[in-house]
Amino acid sequence: MFGHFFHGTFRKIVIGFGTLFNDIYIKRKDRNGNITSNVKIPIQYGPTQKFLARIEQAPADLNNPQQLTLPMMSYEFNGISYNSEDKLPATQKFYAELEADNTKVRSVFMPVPYIMNFELNIMAKTSEDVWHITEQILPYFHPSYTITINLLKEIGEKRDIPITLKTIEVQDDYEGNYESRRVIIYTLRFEVKSYLFGPTKDATDGLIKKVSLGFVAGATDDDPENARRDITYQATGVATQSYTDNVVAYLVKDVSYSATTIYLNDTDPIPLYSTITIDNESMKVVYKDTDDNALQVERATYNTTNDVHVNGTGVELVTEADNELIQPGDDFDVDSDIIGFID
Repeated sequence: MFGHFFHGTFRKIVIGFGTLFNDIYIKRKDRNGNITSNVKIPIQYGPTQKFLARIEQAPADLNNPQQLTLPMMSYEFNGISYNSEDKLPATQKFYAELEADNTKVRSVFMPVPYIMNFELNIMAKTSEDVWHITEQILPYFHPSYTITINLLKEIGEKRDIPITLKTIEVQDDYEGNYESRRVIIYTLRFEVKSYLFGPTKDATDGLIKKVSLGFVAGATDDDPENARRDITYQATGVATQSYTDNVVAYLVKDVSYSATTIYLNDTDPIPLYSTITIDNESMKVVYKDTDDNALQVERATYNTTNDVHVNGTGVELVTEADNELIQPGDDFDVDSDIIGFID
C-alpha cells in the first residue's frame, strides 16, 4: 500500500512561517527624535524554554560572558490536526505537466487538508521593545494573512496558505530579586491551513484523446443481430494553436485589431476552415481568395485575444501533428464523427 515519496511539505510550511518575521527592526531614538540605532530582531526555531534557560544560565566561557541578547523572537511548530471543513473528494485526481518537461504529465490525488499549529514568542527586557515588535506584526492579521507556497514543486502546484492568529498571551516575570533578569514574553498562537499530497504517478500515456459513444436500439431477443439503430459517436481533441512552430506563410501587410482580412505571400498551404496562429492569436479561416493571396478569418478564437500583427510575421498552420501535443489545461476543439445507420 505505502510506497516511498517525500514532498517536504512540513519543511516548506515551517520555513514559510518563519520567513514572515525575518525583517522586523527596532529603531531607537534620542530625546530629540534622532535615530541612534536600527536593531534587527533575530528569530530562531525552537521552544521558549530553551531560550529562557540560556538567558538565565551563567556563561561557560568567562572570556565571553555574553548570554542571549534581548529582544529576540523564537517560533515552534507544535501540533497538527485534520481539517474536516476543507475536505476534498478522496478519489478525485488532477493532472499537470512536469515543470522540467512539459511533454510529460503526472497525476496525483486531491490533497488532504490539515491544520498546523505554531507559536511565535517575542522576548524583550522592556515593554517598549515588545510593543515595538508586536505592533509591526498584528496589523497584518485580521485575523488571517495568506502566503503562497509551491507545495508540489514537481508539477508547480502552488497553494495559498492562510495563517490565522488565534490567541495572544502576555507573561511578565517582574517578581524576583535584583539578580534575576526580567523577561517579558508575548506568545502569539497561529493556525496554518495546509495540504498534504500523496505520491505522483506518470500519466503521460493515460490521457484520453478520443471518446466513442455507441447507441444500439431495435434488436429483440428473437432477432438480436438486426438492430434498427446502430450509431457510434466519436470525438477527438483537436489543437487550437501551433505547438510545432509550423510556419507556412508570412504577412505582407500589417493587421489591425479589427481587421478580418489578412494578406499573405502565399495562401496555397492553408486549407479552408483550418486554424492558424499569428503570434499568440488563433484564427479560423472562413474564406480564401487565392488571386489576391487573402484570407477572411474569424479573429481571436479559442479564448485568445485580438492583437496587432506586423508585416513579415510568420503564419503557423495547426495540423494533426499538433493534436498529439495538446498540453493539459490548454483549450482544444473537438472533431466529431457519426458512424452507423438508422433504419
